[in-house]
Parts: sequence; C-alpha cells; structure tokens
Amino acid sequence: MKADVTTLDAKKAGTVELPDHVFGLEPRPDILQRMVRYQLAKRRSGTAHVKDRSEINASTAKVYRQKGTGRARHGSKKAPIFRGGGKAFGPKPRSHAIDLPKKVRALALKHALSAKAKSETLIVIDKCELKDAKTKELKSRFAKLGFGSVLIIDGASVPEAFARAARNLPQVDVLPVQGINVYDILRHEKLVLTKAAIEALEARFK
Repeated sequence: MKADVTTLDAKKAGTVELPDHVFGLEPRPDILQRMVRYQLAKRRSGTAHVKDRSEINASTAKVYRQKGTGRARHGSKKAPIFRGGGKAFGPKPRSHAIDLPKKVRALALKHALSAKAKSETLIVIDKCELKDAKTKELKSRFAKLGFGSVLIIDGASVPEAFARAARNLPQVDVLPVQGINVYDILRHEKLVLTKAAIEALEARFK
C-alpha cells in the first residue's frame, strides 16, 4: 500500500510504502473495543475510600443497657445503622486494571492503524521540525494541511521546538512512536505519522 508524503508546508515529498500487515488489515470493532476498555480501566486511579466500622474513632462503650428499654439491642455507635458510623461495603483502594493478552494488544494497534488508513484519515509527513517554537507559525501550517483534531506520531523522540509549539494547540497531541496507543488514535479525527514513525512501526511488527 502506497501513501503520499507531504511536508509541514503542504508540499508533496514523494511516496512511502505502508506495510500491509500493519496498515492493510480489515478493522475489527470488537478488538478495538476490548483495547479501549483495557486502557481506560488501567488508567483509573482506584483511590476511592470510605471508613468502615473498624476505622471509626468513637467510644467503644455500650450505647445503652441490653434489656428493659424496649429498643433494639446495640453495642456500638460505630455500626453502619447510626449516623457517623462506618460505611457497610463501601469502596476501598483497588486496581481497576483488567487482563488482555499481549498479542491482542498488538493486534488492536494494527487494527487501529488500518482503520485510519481505510478511512483515509492517515497522513504521512516527512518530518516534524520547526526552527523556532512558535505556536502561531505551527497553527498556520496546520490550517494549510487541514488539521483540526489530530494525533502526531514521530520517531524515537519529538523535536523540542515542535513539541513546545504544538502543546498550546487544542485537540493536537504529539507523541514519540513508543507512546502510540489505540485510544488516542481513535479519539482524534486524523492520525499523522512521520516517515521515521512508519519505519519504527514496521520494525516493531516485523
């Protein structure tokens, strides 16, 4: 599969070959859904916590005598039935992460890339380089290219000037190829890959 290569100035810069085993698959929504669920569950903090009756600081004395009052038997004000008592079966800190095989995660990334290629929302640029970290300049270049909601993936590292210029633009995310993930690919309208990113992905899935 061939794709046209463009520059940040919206000029043609030749073509590049996209490997079919990475960009030519028929997207499977079920695998993509499993991967997105895996990612969102894993990033949950899981810090919700309430006190149960063993953590409440209150008197341990019996509330009132056992018999003769006509009321129910109670031994502690820490019981969940009382105001100020402990919470019964409340949330405790835990991990929300779920298991997903490594092969399925790798396959999901291929399907996400293939989905962008099939919908023609995958754009290849030669490189991400700016002389100065000027957001205004980068915004004008993105306007020429028709970029709105876009995820930009570069090679092993992103040039500092480009990253600084892009971080103030809404709906624009820039990541090195190591940070590429299914959720970010799907939540942006367009995916932009540099030639270095394509080479790294091809080597990763070889």
